[in-house]
Amino acid sequence: MIYTSNWGSEEIDYIPIFPDDELNSDALDVPKHLSLLPLRNAVLFPGMVMPITVSREKSIRLLRDVHGGAQLLGAITQNDAKIDNPQAADLQKVGTLAKILKIVEIPEGAITAILQGVRRFEIKRMIADDPYFVATVVARNDIIPPSPNKHYDALIGSIRAVALHIVKLSPHLPQEVEYAIKNVDSRSFLIHYIAASLDVENPLDKQSLLEEDDMIERATKLLELLNKQIEVLKIRNDIQQKVHTEISQQQREYYLHNQLKTIKDELGIGNMDDEIKDLREKAETKKWPQEAADTFEKEIQKLERMNSYAGDYGIQYNFLQTLLELPWNEYTVDNLDLRNAQTIMDEDHFGLEQVKDRIIEHLAVIKLKGDLKSPILCLYGPPGVGKTSLGKSVARALERSFGRISLGGLHDEAEIRGHRKTYIGAMPGRIIQIIKKCKSGNPVIMMDEIDKVGNDFRGDPSSALLEVFDPEQNCTFHDNYLELDYDLSKVLFITTANSIGNIHPALRDRMEMINMSGYLVEEKIEIAKRHLLPKQLTAHGLRPKAIKMSNKILSLIIDRYTHEAGVRSLDKQLAKIARHYAKKVALDEKTKAELTEKALTDILGAPKFLKEMYQGNEFTGVVTGLAWTANGGEILFVESSLSKGKGNLSITGNLGDVMKESATLALQYIKAHADLLDLPTDKFDEWNVHIHVPEGAIPKDGPSAGITMVTSLASAFTGRKVRKGVAMTGEITLRGKVLPVGGIKEKILAAKRAGIEDIVLSADNEKDVKEIKEIYIAGLRFHYVKTIAEVLRFALERHPKTKVTA
Repeated sequence: MIYTSNWGSEEIDYIPIFPDDELNSDALDVPKHLSLLPLRNAVLFPGMVMPITVSREKSIRLLRDVHGGAQLLGAITQNDAKIDNPQAADLQKVGTLAKILKIVEIPEGAITAILQGVRRFEIKRMIADDPYFVATVVARNDIIPPSPNKHYDALIGSIRAVALHIVKLSPHLPQEVEYAIKNVDSRSFLIHYIAASLDVENPLDKQSLLEEDDMIERATKLLELLNKQIEVLKIRNDIQQKVHTEISQQQREYYLHNQLKTIKDELGIGNMDDEIKDLREKAETKKWPQEAADTFEKEIQKLERMNSYAGDYGIQYNFLQTLLELPWNEYTVDNLDLRNAQTIMDEDHFGLEQVKDRIIEHLAVIKLKGDLKSPILCLYGPPGVGKTSLGKSVARALERSFGRISLGGLHDEAEIRGHRKTYIGAMPGRIIQIIKKCKSGNPVIMMDEIDKVGNDFRGDPSSALLEVFDPEQNCTFHDNYLELDYDLSKVLFITTANSIGNIHPALRDRMEMINMSGYLVEEKIEIAKRHLLPKQLTAHGLRPKAIKMSNKILSLIIDRYTHEAGVRSLDKQLAKIARHYAKKVALDEKTKAELTEKALTDILGAPKFLKEMYQGNEFTGVVTGLAWTANGGEILFVESSLSKGKGNLSITGNLGDVMKESATLALQYIKAHADLLDLPTDKFDEWNVHIHVPEGAIPKDGPSAGITMVTSLASAFTGRKVRKGVAMTGEITLRGKVLPVGGIKEKILAAKRAGIEDIVLSADNEKDVKEIKEIYIAGLRFHYVKTIAEVLRFALERHPKTKVTA
C-alpha cells in the first residue's frame, strides 16, 4: 500500500510502503564504501520511501552515476540546512542506506529521485569529497526485543494511540492515515512510519531517533516527540477556537509569536508595534500638562495589550490620536497692532463704526492685560449685516486661526460636551473638534446663530455653553470624550444672533451685546461698489470693469429688488446681473458695460418691492408709525374709522395681543380725556370704532404703536388731519405717559427711506438718538414727548375739516 502524507503539515513529503510482517533490515548487507547524498531538513528511515529534488551539481552527478550502477547510496542529513556546499564536518555520522527506485528529470536542470530506505549505517572515515562524498561505512544493527515483551508492546500501543489522536487533531489529514496506523502489524515499521511522518521544527529530533540502536529507546523517544506534537496541535486549535489551555508558557509564546508573524506577513499589515512607536514619538514632542501625559501613558498601555483585530482597538487608537492632535499649550502669537486691526476691518466692512470701536477696545484690553478675562462678545442684528464676516476680520487682524460653529437647530448637549468614548461612534464635542482643526489653543471661534439653540430630551445645549462662555470656568472645560480638562481661556469667542430675546438669560448675562443695525441706502451703495460687485465679477470670470453701475442704478436695485436691513439680497441680485453678462461674453455677444435702467428691468424683471413712502395726510384717522422687524425697520400705517353704532371696537390687521391691548388702551384714554379734544363726553356709545393696520398677511405685535393708535383715534374723532411728514413710535400708559421703545436706529432708517421729516419719540429715547451718527439722522427733526397730550398737540392740525357731532 502506498500513501502520501506529512502529519502537522499540508506538504507531500513521504510515500511509506509498509509490509505485512516484522521489518528485518539487518539481513541486508551494507557496502564497505558508500557514496553519500547530503539531505537538507530531511531524515530517511529504513523501509520508508521518500521523493527528493536535488539541484546541486555534486548531488545530480551522484544520482546519475549510482542509478546507472549499483543503485545504492547513503542518505545522510546535514547539520545545517542553510549550508549550500557542505563539507565532511557538516554531515551527521549516522545515515540510511537507500535504493534509487526512480529518477525523473525536471526543468531548469534539477532531478527528482525516489529513494527507499534499506538499513542504517555509520560513517567511519571520509575517503573522497570530489566529485561527491564517498566514505567507509559500517552497518548499525537494531536491537529488537524478543517477543513477547509487555513493555515494548505497551510502548507500541501508546504510540499507535497517540498517533491516532494526532490524526483527529489534524483535520487536513485524510482518513487513510488513520487506517494505515491501525493496520500496520510490523512494530519497527510502525515506528519508522510515524517518525518519518512527524512534523517537527528541528530535523535533528528525527536524527536522534535514527541514531538510537535500541528499539525500546527509539520508541520511547518517539512517544515523547508525539506528545509534544499533540501540545502544538492543541495550541493551534485553541487559537482557531479562541480557547485557552494549560500548556507550557514558553512553548505557547514561541508558537504564538511565530503564528502572529506569519499572519501579519501574509496579510501585509505590518507590525502594529510601528504604530504604537509612532504614537509615542509624537507624544514626546507634546507640551501637555501632566494629567494629559499620565492619561496618554495609561491609555497607550491598554492599546499595547489589545488584539489589533478587536473592535475596541480602533476606538482606543482614535482616542490617542485625538489627544495627540489637540494643541496642548500651543498658541499663535497675536498681532496686537490696533491700527492694523482697524485698517483690516475698514477694508472688509464699510460703516459699522460703533461695532468696530467696541472690538478695538476689546483688543486693547487683550494687549494691556495679556489675557481674555473679559465678556464674550455677541453681535446681534438683522441678517446680512456682516456679523460672521466681522469675526473673520478679527481673526485676520490678530493673525489667529479662525473656526466657525453653527448653533442653529442644535438640540443635543453632547454636540458641545462630546460623547463618552464607551459609546459606538463617540467623538469630541464641536468645541474640541474646531480647536483640533485650528491647530492652536487660542483661535477666534465664531458661534453663529446662538439665539436658535433649542433643547429637548437630549439635554439643553444652552446650559452646556454656560461653562464655555464663563471666563472663570472655561479654563477647565470638561469634554466627556477626553475625560480631561481643557483650557479655553485663551480662545476668543464671538457669537452672533438675530434676536436677543430668544437667548437663555444666564447665557445672555455672560456676553456683552453689540448691536449691528441695518445700513443706509448710501452705505449699501458703497458696500456694493467696494465689496459686492468686485466679488461677483471675480466669481463669474469677468474683467474688473466688465460691468459699470452708477449710484442711481444701485439705488434702484436696493429700493425695487431688495427688502432687507443687510446686503445679502443685494449680493444675490448683483450675482444675477453678473451671470447675465457672463452669458453674453461666453456667446460673444456685444453688450455695454454701463448698466441702464431698461437693461436692469430686462435682467431682474419687474420690481419686486414698492418703496415704502409716506402717503400724505389727505385723510383723517390715518397715522404713520414706525416698526422693528428682523429685516430692519419699517413704516406702517394705522387707520381708524367711525360708524354709527353702539360704541363697539373692532381691530383688524393680524395684530398680536400686545398690540390689541394698545388699541384698547388708546380708546380708553380718548374717552377719559374727551375734554382735551373738545369732544362730547356722552356720545362715545353712539359710534363704532374700527382700527386697521394694512398688510394683514403679516403678523404684527408690540407696544410701540401706542401713540400712533391714540393719534389715529383722536384724528378720527376730531376730524383733524395729522401733520404732513410726521411718523411716531412709543408706548402709552393709562395715565397718558409715553414710554421709550427699542429699535430706534432701524426705525429712523425706515423713516428716512420713506421720506419722513418729523419723528415723534419718547423723551427717554433721546439718549438713543444721540448715539446714532449724524449721517443717519441728517434731514430729520426729532420731537421728544413725555405725555400723550404733547403728542396730540404737535401731531394734529389745529383746524378740523370735519367734526364729530351727536
